[in-house]
Amino acid sequence: MSIDKIKKVKIIYFLIELLLNYSLKILVRKKIALGTWSWGNKLLWDYNPTFDEELFKVYKEALKRGFSLIDTADSYGTGKLNARSEKLLGSFSKRISKGQLKKIKIATKLAPYPWRLGRKGLTRPYFNSLERLNKKLNVVQLHWSTARYNPLQEVQLLNNLCDLIDEGNTFQLGLSNIGPHRLKQLITFLEERGHKIHSVQVQFSLLSPDLQKQKIVQEVCKKNKINLLGYSPLAFGILCNDTYDYSKIKNSWLRNYIFNVYEKPSLKLRKCIKEIASRRSVSMAQVAINWCCYQGVIPIIGLRKVNQVIDVSNILKWDLNKKEFESLEYYSKEIKIRMPMNPFTSK
Repeated sequence: MSIDKIKKVKIIYFLIELLLNYSLKILVRKKIALGTWSWGNKLLWDYNPTFDEELFKVYKEALKRGFSLIDTADSYGTGKLNARSEKLLGSFSKRISKGQLKKIKIATKLAPYPWRLGRKGLTRPYFNSLERLNKKLNVVQLHWSTARYNPLQEVQLLNNLCDLIDEGNTFQLGLSNIGPHRLKQLITFLEERGHKIHSVQVQFSLLSPDLQKQKIVQEVCKKNKINLLGYSPLAFGILCNDTYDYSKIKNSWLRNYIFNVYEKPSLKLRKCIKEIASRRSVSMAQVAINWCCYQGVIPIIGLRKVNQVIDVSNILKWDLNKKEFESLEYYSKEIKIRMPMNPFTSK
């Protein structure tokens, strides 16, 4: 083989290796999760049981397009529809192959209601969720921190979850709505029990309150090799809508009220998102979500239609550049009216 041919072969191999490494980098670094808060929620999302078949299509499309995690909670669903989200996921799991089911993780959040006390407070709720989810449950998270009003309850319930794992139940531990100070304390507490936190979930979007605090949580997670999940990355849909007359949007009265509150304060930010989206030939939703991914956060994206799944899954194909990220950061910091903080979020 001539020297020129050898050089060409080496160049081809180099380009192939570069392409494979880049693809692997995207797959490893960027993950997305399907959120199911709206599945059963009438108050905010106008849920109706007639939507269920469409939601099954959403579920199947999400699995097909690389969603690696599905997030739910035992409190999702309003009134008589309580736990509807878990029930739907359980029924959907019966309609797909075992091979498909193995590719995803199901995470639920157990609510630390005031009556769920002691080292048995979450035992029945755990088994109830496990039953509703058709035995597919990979991550169990405490839905919020009780540190502000009953820190002992939080410790007892985490002991309860550790006991369940020690007894042979196979799931990973997660926390939600927790601040950096309390997170450090619980990391130490769980290490003493021989357990590790797998994931932490916080509100994370361009409109989130106290983003600096959330980024400190992110630093703690990174140091301790904990996955950070960001819920409400689209801020109820505000960040992916350039419609200025929200009265024409068919939403629940509560969601319309939220849109009206943030319409003017978020205008410059939404224009920035729109400009990036137009330049990239992508949706505004992709831009807002990629802002989370740029920082290594796994966004939990609430979806109810197949076309939404198809659109959002395309964030796996591209990244924001530094200039775009900094522009979004600038306009985000300019907004004085932020989304409300979960009242139970600890320090």
